[in-house]
Amino acid sequence: MNNPRTVVVVGSGNVAESIAVAVADSFSLELVQVVARNEVRAEAVAQVAGCDWCADMSEAAEADIYIIAVSDRAVEEVAAAMHRPENSIVVHTAGSIGMDALGDGDRGVLYPFQTFTAGRRVDFSAVPLFVEGSDEDTTQAIEYVANALSQRVYRATSKRRREIHLTGVFACNFVNALYTMATDLLDEREGLPFDVLRPLIEETAAKAVEATHPRHVQTGPAVRGDKAVAERHVAMLKEANQQEIYKLLTEYIWQTSRKI
Repeated sequence: MNNPRTVVVVGSGNVAESIAVAVADSFSLELVQVVARNEVRAEAVAQVAGCDWCADMSEAAEADIYIIAVSDRAVEEVAAAMHRPENSIVVHTAGSIGMDALGDGDRGVLYPFQTFTAGRRVDFSAVPLFVEGSDEDTTQAIEYVANALSQRVYRATSKRRREIHLTGVFACNFVNALYTMATDLLDEREGLPFDVLRPLIEETAAKAVEATHPRHVQTGPAVRGDKAVAERHVAMLKEANQQEIYKLLTEYIWQTSRKI
């Protein structure tokens, strides 16, 4: 199997846009087209990436590899609607579903382990990419594409990828939810803006990234075992779910800090 060169990106969301731009910026790949049902978004992504677009899978251009970057629940439906050359490869970008959703033929997964937002450029060369293929030749072809986009490429089975996806929910989604909770508490009680928290968030994240293990830079009353402060904090919270979250995280920090 020859190394893929031409690429069609299917989708118009945050992941699709970021991948389309990364492919367009690559020296060894050619972005041929963006395909998405939403014509407005398809045209917008294509304009950013500098390629053609269409809104009908039956009109998709021929390419060596098709990257389906849509919601998990839409992958199987989109893959079934595709009419692609017999010797082409199709991959999806989801972390939590297997490659079987793509049907038969040369297929696989190209999973970017990063959070993406429309209009926000990400240094794709630093994004970990986890790849899987239906056979060794296909896997190597997908690896070629991945290496053209990123310096961090790993092989991962569906099971391993689901576990990696789980860690991302903790490290990204849950952390941002806690930022939201802290911001709401600050606004409700003191009428202060999110900007007050910004330096604290930036320093905490910087220390965690620089440390050999985030556990080593944990601070606060829980790691010190200061139960009096923790109990006062719980009493200050009005919502039962906030109290429960505080208690669970305090206990977790206390237990894990003992491993240092």
